[in-house]
Amino acid sequence: MTIQISIYVLGLLIALALLFDFMNGFHDAANAIATVVSTGVLKPQTAVAMAATFNFVAIFVFHQLTVAATVGKGTIDPTVIDQYVVFGALMGAIFWNLFTWYYGIPSSSSHALIGGLVGAAVAKSGTGALVAAGLWKTVAFIVIAPVLGFVFGSIMMLLVSWIFVRSTPRKVDKWFRRLQLASAAAYSLGHGGNDAQKTIGIIWMLLIAAGYSSVNDQMPPLWVIISCYTAISFGTLFGGWRIVKTMGQKITKLKPVGGFCAETGGAITLFVSTALGIPVSTTHTITGAIVGVGSAQKMSAVRWGVAGNIVWAWIFTIPASAFVAAVAWWIGHHIM
Repeated sequence: MTIQISIYVLGLLIALALLFDFMNGFHDAANAIATVVSTGVLKPQTAVAMAATFNFVAIFVFHQLTVAATVGKGTIDPTVIDQYVVFGALMGAIFWNLFTWYYGIPSSSSHALIGGLVGAAVAKSGTGALVAAGLWKTVAFIVIAPVLGFVFGSIMMLLVSWIFVRSTPRKVDKWFRRLQLASAAAYSLGHGGNDAQKTIGIIWMLLIAAGYSSVNDQMPPLWVIISCYTAISFGTLFGGWRIVKTMGQKITKLKPVGGFCAETGGAITLFVSTALGIPVSTTHTITGAIVGVGSAQKMSAVRWGVAGNIVWAWIFTIPASAFVAAVAWWIGHHIM
């Protein structure tokens, strides 16, 4: 079903989606750079420039837009999509991003967007508008992604500890100050590949609903792909400094070797998830990896109270953004 929407409203919603994409990069930049900054391997300005570059380079690596397809076609029934649903979804996600950024809480932009879609769709058409298979897959990875990050991060830490058991701490530090550049780049690549596709999916579903694209198309227009990767890269460039301290120091004290293991474990999780077309939280992933690295050394190395507070933010993300999205959907109906 094609909706009637003016070119001006369509342009406004696309701009709002790109604003969310920018904020996604701004909010989640800390995930990509927290470890490399907190270990002193790179200065903050250099770290964000590198992360932003690899966020964009991901456009050349992740050719199959599997995550975009899941968000655009596999979360809510395409027939309920209209300008009000998209407006509500984006406003719910943007509100939650701003709220958690202000208070320095590492929450998930991805799940804020999914929550926004759910809230707006249910407000319009009830729970029948939801695509259960796609949503259950996304919700399951709220738990699975940090667990995978934890497992891969701890395995990497144990492997490195075993391989370098006879090396001096000074030599290990020297090696991993260099290797952490590669792991940070890989994580930023995975971050760009998974997160930019979520906004691509939103714009794609809007274009399909408005008749500018077909549900049978394998790819959205090229300008959508380029603009979304550009927006998230610029967002990363400006960075979310409030969250860096929480991610890099408050959960556990990291050294370059720990930063390398956390970033590598997180990157592996993101690459696997993107290949499977699952929109995961980069925040959840790197947090799980950092906790895994800390616990591989000793359980007391992890500040479990801080980690617990972060988990509570994860739990509230989808319901909170869904509620705001439902309210925004109602408001949109009266002003658009």
